[in-house]
Amino acid sequence: MAGISIERFPLHLGLGATALPQPEFTGAMDWYEAYSERNAADGGEGRLVTTHTFTEDWTSWEVHPAGAEVVLCLSGEMTLHQEFPDGHLEQVTIGAGEYAINLPGVWHTADVAGTATTLFITAGAGTQHRPR
Repeated sequence: MAGISIERFPLHLGLGATALPQPEFTGAMDWYEAYSERNAADGGEGRLVTTHTFTEDWTSWEVHPAGAEVVLCLSGEMTLHQEFPDGHLEQVTIGAGEYAINLPGVWHTADVAGTATTLFITAGAGTQHRPR
């Protein structure tokens, strides 16, 4: 049996300690919508596990109201900008082997120093986006 690329085929961690490979990742918003539909039965307890390699700053903000998101930097460096519900802003810079947590309801975006590869464990139900 061959290994599965987490970058090409994200993983859903669901109820009952299940781990379900997902269809090939396209990066498009409709992929995320279809993911939510496929795994709706897990509600806010399901987690999407993905990796992405970034060479540019993010162009939008996002928020995950259903739960916390773990952001683990595998290589490079990135700075997360977080906007809390009370309006205060924080930023945290993470490098290889370091992680940060985006709490539920915290809008976040990122700046990338060169190239950074990051693993995300996301409570994706109800995720929203807005322009940066």
